[in-house]
Amino acid sequence: MEAELATLDFPKFMNIRQVSDYLQLNEKKIYMLASEGQIPATKVTGKWLFPRDLVDQWLLESSHGGVLHDRLVIAGSDDPLLHRIVSQVANQFHSAALVSYSSTGTTQGLTLLAKQRAEVAAIHWGPAEESHFRHPALLSRHRQHRHWLLVHAFKREIGVVVAPGSRIRFDTLPRLLAANLRWTLRQPGTGSQRFLEEAVGLCNARVEQLQQTELALSEREVASQIAMGRADAGPAARGTASEFGLDFVSIGWESFDFALTRGVFFRNLFKELMQHLGSPDCRIQAERLGGYDFGESGKLVWSS
Repeated sequence: MEAELATLDFPKFMNIRQVSDYLQLNEKKIYMLASEGQIPATKVTGKWLFPRDLVDQWLLESSHGGVLHDRLVIAGSDDPLLHRIVSQVANQFHSAALVSYSSTGTTQGLTLLAKQRAEVAAIHWGPAEESHFRHPALLSRHRQHRHWLLVHAFKREIGVVVAPGSRIRFDTLPRLLAANLRWTLRQPGTGSQRFLEEAVGLCNARVEQLQQTELALSEREVASQIAMGRADAGPAARGTASEFGLDFVSIGWESFDFALTRGVFFRNLFKELMQHLGSPDCRIQAERLGGYDFGESGKLVWSS
């Protein structure tokens, strides 16, 4: 009862001094947490305000590294196998926890992670052999990256999805580029679009020269548009092509990684996700889809 009365002494929206008293931390520390996006806060007419209810929730979520938290929101790069695994974890916990996956693209996923609207960002950005410096460089664009980790999920084969039977005529990227095909492309900031742009550049061409007829906001949408006859080709993983019964022209392999905070790394839901990725059932599904390599799955590949 005394604790409840003490809480009522603080307004619903607290300023720097009030939240400093509330948390018994100095004002300089509070300002730093707010500036780095580590504590729930909003800036109104140049002044920081802290919603008391969200500050309380933030404290609970921070307890024990977030082990007891009942939410795992994944945003970022699209992948058909990951969609299946997330659905299995969500089904396992039913209404006891929220486990969701939003295909926003790599850079948008990291922005959502930085704004604490997602717990995990799925990313891929170029050839697998260069991911050890490309992925940390992407993370470093956000000041919150000092609190993040990178965990390897798997390698996957990336390329161009084409209509069934097309691979007989267009078995390489140069032949695809030379043909008068209708392309569906991804939005800027996505890993598959980035990979395609670089691969096309190596063929002395530019993506802007392609005949783009559609824009796809996910790899599954790329495959869907081709399956519906609205486009002839588009960038995606081999697994996505397999899902829709389409042909696939490979242009390389990439590393598919998870960016997350240290607290989420120890969360039960994330551990459950990684256990599902390492399960025999996941390997069977990956083999059916094709184009996956789990050689270093679960490895901590980067930490600030």
